[in-house]
Formats: sequence, structure tokens, C-alpha cells
Amino acid sequence: MKAIPLRRTSNYLAGVASIVWLTFLVGTASGCRPDEVALEAPQLFITSIDPVLVVAFENPIEVMLHYSDEQGDLGEADPDAPSLRVRDSRLEGDDWYHIPPLTPDNLELRIEGDFLVQIPPLFLLGNGSQESTTLSFQLFDRAGHGSNVVTSETILILDTLR
Repeated sequence: MKAIPLRRTSNYLAGVASIVWLTFLVGTASGCRPDEVALEAPQLFITSIDPVLVVAFENPIEVMLHYSDEQGDLGEADPDAPSLRVRDSRLEGDDWYHIPPLTPDNLELRIEGDFLVQIPPLFLLGNGSQESTTLSFQLFDRAGHGSNVVTSETILILDTLR
């Protein structure tokens, strides 16, 4: 039997294999995504609001807010530095509330929890026997990042003289 000389193709195949392998690695690496980047801004949700039917000047409104923050930099030590903005949809200005620090300064850790905000009794702006409004909330961390804005369901305010 006569031996058939084989061409040496290993360099060619090695080159092709290298290109295929490199393409696979690049494709795989670009398909992988790093751990999700932590949100810098806090997140805010309304858990409950009670009551939603109030008599003017009589009933405070209690709003339970749920917060989460990846850096844990919520609240201020200075009581003159408010960090929760509340807006009555009937008014142009905002009310601000102070929230004490929820973690010590410079300590970065994920925090999550609830806090209760008591809104003083609402009043009627016009001469009618009732008005409706919504309340919007936004939380700011010590770095100045604002949370999402959350808005309450409609609140009905009745005249005290009904």
C-alpha cells in the first residue's frame, strides 16, 4: 500500500480555530452583563393613605411611605435640612418635612423600610362645599438625588358647615 502524503494543514486549522474561539469569547463576554448598577436615587412608594374623605380643618391625613435606598444616605442630622417634599395639587408651593438620618453618615448600605407622614388638616381654598386634591411626595438623599415622585389617590375635602 502506498502512503498518501498529507498536506500539513494544522497551521490553517489552528488559525481558523483561533478565530472561531476568539469570536466565541468576545461574543460571550459582550453578552454577559455586570451586576446591575445600584440606583443612586432612593425609591419611594405609597403603602397607605387614610382618610381620603376629610372635613376641612378637622382631620389630619396619615400617609405610610415605603422607601429603599442602595447607599443608605437618607435623612439629615440638621433638623433645619428637610428631605421630604410634599405638594398639595391645589397649591403652587411645596411643604417640606425633616427626616432624621436612617443610617450614620458615610455608611453605605442598602436600607429599606416604612415611615409615617402626618399631614395637618386640609382646608378649602374656594367657596364651594367640597374640593378634591392629591398629595405628591418626593424623597431626597444626602447626596441630593431625588426619588421618584409618588402621588396619592384623590382626597375629598368637605366644608365644616355642610
